[in-house]
Amino acid sequence: MYLLIVFLPLLGSSVAGFFGHFLGSEGSAIMTTTCVSFSSILSLIAFYEVAPGASACYLRIAPWVSSEIPTVVMLIVVPSISSLDPHSPRFMCYLSILTFFMPMLVTGDNSLQLFLGWEGVGLASYLLIHFWFTRLQADKAAIKAMPVNRVGDFGLAPGISGCFTLFQTVDFSTIFACASAPRNSWISCNMRLNAITLICILLLIGAVGKSAQIGSHTWSPDAMEGPTPVSASIHAATMVTAGVFMIGRSSPLFEYPPTALIVITFAGATTSFLPATTRILQNDLKRVIAYSTCSQLGYMIFACGISNYSVSVFHLMNHAFFKALLFLSAGSVIHAMSDEQDMRKMGGLASSFPFTYAMMLMGSLSLIGFPFLTGFYSKDVILELAYTKYTISGNFAFWLGSVSVLFTSYYSFRLLFLTFIVPTNSFGRDILRCHDAPIPMAIPLILLALGSLFVGYLAKV
Repeated sequence: MYLLIVFLPLLGSSVAGFFGHFLGSEGSAIMTTTCVSFSSILSLIAFYEVAPGASACYLRIAPWVSSEIPTVVMLIVVPSISSLDPHSPRFMCYLSILTFFMPMLVTGDNSLQLFLGWEGVGLASYLLIHFWFTRLQADKAAIKAMPVNRVGDFGLAPGISGCFTLFQTVDFSTIFACASAPRNSWISCNMRLNAITLICILLLIGAVGKSAQIGSHTWSPDAMEGPTPVSASIHAATMVTAGVFMIGRSSPLFEYPPTALIVITFAGATTSFLPATTRILQNDLKRVIAYSTCSQLGYMIFACGISNYSVSVFHLMNHAFFKALLFLSAGSVIHAMSDEQDMRKMGGLASSFPFTYAMMLMGSLSLIGFPFLTGFYSKDVILELAYTKYTISGNFAFWLGSVSVLFTSYYSFRLLFLTFIVPTNSFGRDILRCHDAPIPMAIPLILLALGSLFVGYLAKV
């Protein structure tokens, strides 16, 4: 059963890729969606079996590959979000590849398998961002995303090599067991560094590139040139969350060098603040939501920096639901408005899109941390823990995170007002032809809305 969780999306991708010409668009969509949906159901069963007892399940696939199933939270998030993305055989093939490589990343009990999934996620994201390859902006966005992520790999690959050189293994459990042994230190730039500190800094560079942290965050908004379901998958459950997961997975290693934790905290807090300020002036509907992803990833990273990795993964899971809801709701509006994405050319759509408006309102309220919605239960805890840290880095993270909450509230309600409330600025032909989300689009929105309302409360224990 556990192997099916990982390999069912690969089966769907292979069938859509090799036989999509014979199956057609509808057949490919049914095949891939069925495989990913079954993977999601099996992930829920695995969560029920593994999580309550906190007992990991190990499976040896080959002499050099072992999969570990302690990360069942990520196994729920990835297939669940991907199974809600309904087109052509090529699109379904690429999306299933992405859904295969992310479970490959999160189930690995060694850094070699993690790196394989890491690179596979980057490749699949490039293919999906570049899906409309006849568009110049899509070409530019995909070409930009690839080298920026290579910068992250420039840190991750030496970090993994350093672990192997130091511990003579790539197995996580062995590395964590040996990490407590004292290591030789050396002086560099008036700082006393040791091997563990250097390795953790290199791993952080990998997370900065993949999870769109400050300095490498520009590729994430540009990735909006891909189809909207791709934006939902990349920004909610797969590509950008890989760096956060990698830090959480390596948490026993990060606990030894305090310098690395301070750097992580400052990087995450700065990332939570600066994209939030940038988003205030954005007018593209999808880019506004994309910048909010960068800001929320900052919260997850600085939660790791204050040594609360479980809370970071909790916010990652909660964020997946309301961010996917916002992206797919935005896709419903864009689809109905003849592919118009400029919020200044919308307005007055609440009467034409009552269902979509309600869905986007729920997602926005959960994003800003409105009391007792999903986002509240993780974001509020992150700020509380930062406040009680009583260190310079903790206070820095708390104040920047608190100011970012204000900006998040502002740009979330600005999005709602410009799109749905203010007098319309749309063309008459678009208003006449617009329609609310049809049933196939409404069902995923309803499921995500339920997650945005209740998952935080149900999982807070």
